[in-house]
Amino acid sequence: MTASTPPAAAPGAPSAQTDRFVHERMPPRAQWPVFRYDRPELQFPAQLNLVEVLLDQAPARGWGGRPLFRSAALTLSYAEAAERVNRIARVLTEDFGLVPGNRVLLRGGNSIGMALCWLAVVKAGLVAVATMPLLRARELGDIIDKARPELALCDAALLAELEAAQREHPVLRHILRFNAPGDARDLGQICAHKPAHFAACPTAADDIALLAFTSGTTGRPKAAMHSHRDVLAACECWPRHVLRARPEDIVMGSPPLAFTFGLGGLLLFPMWAGASVYYPDGPYTPEAMVRLMAEVGATICYTAPTFYRQMAPHARALGGLGALRISVSAGEALPDATRTLWREATGIEMTDGIGATEMFHIFISSAPEAVRRGAIGRVVPGYEARVVDDEGRELPRGRVGKLAVIGPTGCRYLDDERQRNYVKAGWNYPGDAFVQDEDGYFFYQARDDDMIITAGYNVGAPEVEDALLRHPAVAECGVIGVPDEERGMIVKAFVVLKPGHAGDADMVRALQEHVKASIAPYKYPRAIEFRDQLPRTETGKLQRFRLRQEAA
Repeated sequence: MTASTPPAAAPGAPSAQTDRFVHERMPPRAQWPVFRYDRPELQFPAQLNLVEVLLDQAPARGWGGRPLFRSAALTLSYAEAAERVNRIARVLTEDFGLVPGNRVLLRGGNSIGMALCWLAVVKAGLVAVATMPLLRARELGDIIDKARPELALCDAALLAELEAAQREHPVLRHILRFNAPGDARDLGQICAHKPAHFAACPTAADDIALLAFTSGTTGRPKAAMHSHRDVLAACECWPRHVLRARPEDIVMGSPPLAFTFGLGGLLLFPMWAGASVYYPDGPYTPEAMVRLMAEVGATICYTAPTFYRQMAPHARALGGLGALRISVSAGEALPDATRTLWREATGIEMTDGIGATEMFHIFISSAPEAVRRGAIGRVVPGYEARVVDDEGRELPRGRVGKLAVIGPTGCRYLDDERQRNYVKAGWNYPGDAFVQDEDGYFFYQARDDDMIITAGYNVGAPEVEDALLRHPAVAECGVIGVPDEERGMIVKAFVVLKPGHAGDADMVRALQEHVKASIAPYKYPRAIEFRDQLPRTETGKLQRFRLRQEAA
C-alpha cells in the first residue's frame, strides 16, 4: 500500500533554528510519512509559531481577560500568562544566550509553572524536551545523551535526580528551578524585573517545537519530533471535530504534560478553545481527583481507563459530577466494563480515543452521541486509517490486521533506526491490531505484540482483560501469552483482587468459568497469578512487556 500524493503544503519559510541539531538527525526523507493537509482548517502559513497563535493572539479573540491557568493558590488570565511566558523567554535568550534550535529539558509535574516554562521555551524557537516526573537519574541521563540539552528547567521538588544526572552528563550545563517561592534562585525571582514583552521567534512551520519521548510500554524509549505545524494541525482535528470544547470549560486530568496525551489535553487544546486548565497542588488519587473536580466545577476530564474505573465508586458516592460533561479516555484500551461502570456512576458516555506519541494525539475516536459498543470510534477528520495485512494491502472489513494511518501529523524519530519499522510506504504503523466494520468503526484487538496465538486461535489480551474485569472480585488485571509445549502459547492472567477476596484455587476456577461464560471458551486464561499490583507507566498504561519478562 502506498500513500497517495497529498496536496502541496505552503511554500517553506526559512528555518529560524540556527542550531541544526534536530534537523541534522531527522530520518532520511525516504523514511518520512506522507503529511496530508487537505482540509481548509489545515492550511497554515509557512512562518508559524504555535505559542504566538495560541497565546499571543488570544486577546484578539476576546480571551485576553479570561482565565487560562487555575490552581488553589493562583489564577492567571491569558494576558497575564503571556507576560510571564515572555519574561521566562527573555531569561533563556538574554541571560543564558540560548538560540533557536537549542534543546531545553523540562522536568516537573502538572503545574502552572511547568506550563509557563513549556510555552516560553517553544515561543523562543527552542525545542522542548519534557520528561516524566518519576524518571530517575539514569533514565534522565539517557534522554540527555539523546537530546543534548544545555539547560534544564526543573521543579524545585524534583532537583535531586536531575542534579545526579547532570554530574554524569555535563553537557547539561545549567539547571534553573521553578516552583520555589522565596528562593532567590527561583525562576520567578530571576524573571521578576524582565520586561513583559517578547517577540515570538519567527519559526518556520516545519521547525521543531518538541521532542516527545515515548512512555516506555515496549522497552527502549524513542524521541518523536513534532513541528509547530504538527501541533496546530492536531488542534484542528480531534479537538475541533470530536472534543468541541468551549471557552467556559474548565479542564482537569491526570496525564503528565511530558506525555503528548497530557500536553494536548491539559495545555494546548484548552488554549485552542479559549478554555482554562486546573492544575492540582499535589498528585492525584482517584478519590482526590473526583472531589477536586466537584469542587472546582470541572467540565472536561482526561485520564486512563484504569483511573476511571478507580474513580467510579467515588463519583457514585457523590451522586455524580454535575458540571462534568466530557470524559476523555486514552492511553490504553478502554474495556466496555469500565465504560459502563463510569456511565452508571456519572451518567456520562466516555469519549474514547487512540493516539500515539509519534502522531502527537488522537486520530481515531467518537463523540458520545456516536459511540458504538466495543469500538474506539471512527477516523478523525483530517486522517485516514486502514486495516492492512503484512504487505500493506487493505483487508476486507471484519478481518483482523495492522492499523495504518496517514494525516497531517506523523512519525519522525530523532536519529533512530526504528523509523523504518514505524513508517512504511508513507503510512504510519502505530503497532496495533484492529478490525474495521462496514460502518467505518474501528475495534481494537491488541498491540501487535499482545496478540496471543494459542492452538491456532488468535486471542486479544484486552478482550480477556475486559471479561475478567466484569467479575465483581477483580480490581485490575493484565493478560499475556506464555509459551506452552502443547498449544504453542496459553493465555495467562495477572489479577489484582478487591479487598476481601482470597487468591486461592477456588478463585482461579471461578474466574476461569466466568471468562468461559463471557467470551469464547478458548480465550479463557489457563494460568492465573494473583498480584498486589501491576506494572504500569507513569501515564497509567499497563506494561505487558514487563509481565512477559517476568513470566519468561
